[in-house]
Amino acid sequence: MSFVDKAKNAAEDALGKAKEVVGDITDNKDLKAEGKTDQGSAGVKKIGENIKDTFK
Repeated sequence: MSFVDKAKNAAEDALGKAKEVVGDITDNKDLKAEGKTDQGSAGVKKIGENIKDTFK
């Protein structure tokens, strides 16, 4: 996994966590769900990149 990919995934995960917290504080269920989705997406990308690295 390249450094750029790792940074993008980390940023997406952090943004997702922030959205989830803000959604929780403001009682905005849509924003909270969007944050969880962003975190899940970042996690899936990380797993995919780790698999690619394993087979290199």
